Amino acid sequence: MANITAAAVNELRKITGSGLMDCKKALVECDGDMDKAVDYLREKGLASQAKKASRVAAEGMAYAAVVDGVGVVVEVNCESDFVAGNELFREFVKNVAAVIARENPADPEALQSCKWVDGASTVADAKNELFLSVRENMQIRRFARIEGGVSVPYVHMNGKIGVLVNLDTECADEKVVELGKDVAMQIAAMNPQYLDKSCVDEAFLEHEKEVRMAQARQDPKNAKKPDAIIEKIIVGGIQKMYKEICLLQQAYVKGEGEDVAAHVAAVAKEVGAPIGVKSYVRFEKGEGIEKRQDDLAAEVAKMVNG
Repeated sequence: MANITAAAVNELRKITGSGLMDCKKALVECDGDMDKAVDYLREKGLASQAKKASRVAAEGMAYAAVVDGVGVVVEVNCESDFVAGNELFREFVKNVAAVIARENPADPEALQSCKWVDGASTVADAKNELFLSVRENMQIRRFARIEGGVSVPYVHMNGKIGVLVNLDTECADEKVVELGKDVAMQIAAMNPQYLDKSCVDEAFLEHEKEVRMAQARQDPKNAKKPDAIIEKIIVGGIQKMYKEICLLQQAYVKGEGEDVAAHVAAVAKEVGAPIGVKSYVRFEKGEGIEKRQDDLAAEVAKMVNG
């Protein structure tokens, strides 16, 4: 077997634009022959995959599941709704979640080298294999993994939003699981920034107070009010803000007049066991990714003019 050097791997990467691991594997398979390795990558479709890697992948699927008691939420992106609805792609996402639960990788990069569900290949291999079928740029963008407590997953609108709620309780009663799902649906719908008002960042809070104070002083209605009164107005506004941005202080969407914290307490009383919402993760497909806006006329003109 030829000695595969880092320089050879890097050279093959420059030629084909393929990933380092794919280049190394190609050189190993081709016994160090550079030309054969280039052909190998082209035959596998990995060279064309590298060309497509710069394309914006803002579609895809956010998925949440509990696998062997471990909660996982993951976002995998692709370029189009068509591929996002492809059963092969959706099965890939579910299997990625299973690998994350089993292997506990540090990040998406470390996940690539984890053993796939078949026990023989890797996640990167499975992704490359899927590319040969869908021919789109795909990225495992982010994931979260939670052990302990009772984790409850929720997937909204066929993968637009994935939510994982972790409850601090030793009771796994059906009503507790139902509570978890209801809270997850609340998170999907209302997108709270914080779990509880005690979790609100102090710097954010101070900045918010300063802005509100400046606004209040500029309001002609407050011109003759003393600072103490204005400060009370600010405090009232902050309390109202908590009900918008903090999960436990939000009005429970399925209830009548109670907030989420009160609903959790009511269910805990009903099942006779303490329950706390320990944490949650909410992923919305493509959030924060700038989508490419195609100019169809320009694309056609480019093709015609050649």
